[in-house]
Amino acid sequence: MPKVFVWQGYRFHFFSNEGDPLESIHIHIQKDNKRAKFWLDPYITLAYNYGYSGKELNQFHKLIEENEELIRSKWDEYFNH
Repeated sequence: MPKVFVWQGYRFHFFSNEGDPLESIHIHIQKDNKRAKFWLDPYITLAYNYGYSGKELNQFHKLIEENEELIRSKWDEYFNH
């Protein structure tokens, strides 16, 4: 499970097997038993949420926007694009 970054205990990551064929770029967020997933293309949008508040989701969206270049770079590096 390649980690992209951690913010206040929230782990932003993707899985090493992201489907066959490979799903489009996205990021998972996990802390404790809570999980969420955001797509990055065609724009940043919530794919699913299990347990996070609206406030947390808004913070994640902003963090993803701020770190989009890093996320894309890590994705490309890991999946050899």
